[in-house]
Amino acid sequence: MPNHKPRRFDILTIFPEVVAPYAEASILGRAQKGKLIKVVAHNLRDWSTDKHRKVDDTPYGGGPGMVMKVEPIEKGVKSLRSLKGLRGKKVRVIVTSASGKPFTQKDAKRLAKYDQLIFICGRYEGIDARVEEHVADEAFSIGNYVLTGGELPALVMIDAIARNVPGVLGKRESLAEESHGEEGLLEYPQYTKPEAYKKWKVPSVLLSGNHAKIEQWRKAKQKTAR
Repeated sequence: MPNHKPRRFDILTIFPEVVAPYAEASILGRAQKGKLIKVVAHNLRDWSTDKHRKVDDTPYGGGPGMVMKVEPIEKGVKSLRSLKGLRGKKVRVIVTSASGKPFTQKDAKRLAKYDQLIFICGRYEGIDARVEEHVADEAFSIGNYVLTGGELPALVMIDAIARNVPGVLGKRESLAEESHGEEGLLEYPQYTKPEAYKKWKVPSVLLSGNHAKIEQWRKAKQKTAR
């Protein structure tokens, strides 16, 4: 049992129910059970002052769709920042945005050192720009495409960040040798049984037992990350 508080990931969303199925499975699920990390989804509507719990409104200047309001988001972030046991800790507020900077492995390693990360997930036509300007510390995109909401990008980032938290992965070398490792190289091709399937065969060098040649082959097959 770790003698420190788990790294905390808080997600502000209007669909909190979509978070748990992923966050409670596989590596993230084991890390939560081991109290290495904690992933909590919060319903943004809980901070709405509207009697109908609205968190969006029409855009100034006209245009299609609805825009998520700054007020409930700012109140939600403020509330999460002041949670018991987290005052004075290292906290970072992140908004998911198609126009944000590309999220990289370097960001994952850097953010893994924070005690608490708060993710703001957008929906509809986007989020009031004042959130990115005054509430969030950083805005990230996970690719040059548009998604329905920010929940998937938040989970992608949480997965990548959590893997860099000490103890989350079973072996430290697993992290070091994975794709997008320290040297900016993509992982070498992997094979398993059977040795031959149809006419598709495993490279003979991997069956040789010659570890030096295997290592040489793997290095030759690695690709530089674009």
